[in-house]
Amino acid sequence: MQSMNISLPDPLKQFVDGQISTGRYSSVSEYVRELIRADEKRKAEELLETLLIEGLQGEEAAFTREDWQAIRQEAAAYVKKTRSHA
Repeated sequence: MQSMNISLPDPLKQFVDGQISTGRYSSVSEYVRELIRADEKRKAEELLETLLIEGLQGEEAAFTREDWQAIRQEAAAYVKKTRSHA
């Protein structure tokens, strides 16, 4: 695992310390990791929404059995990847 140094102004540092004092997070690192994971998830959801809108606005196409198999494999790989980050 890599280490990073982050500088925060006092009000932000106090906020982070307050989040840790609630007991939900055991350390600053855990809190920051959770923020990063949430940002990753948000960006993935935005991308999915964009792709879905593009798909809805595009031409209709029939899916083949191979298309569905590829979609399932990609989804399974994504689930496995996200579970390994938890």
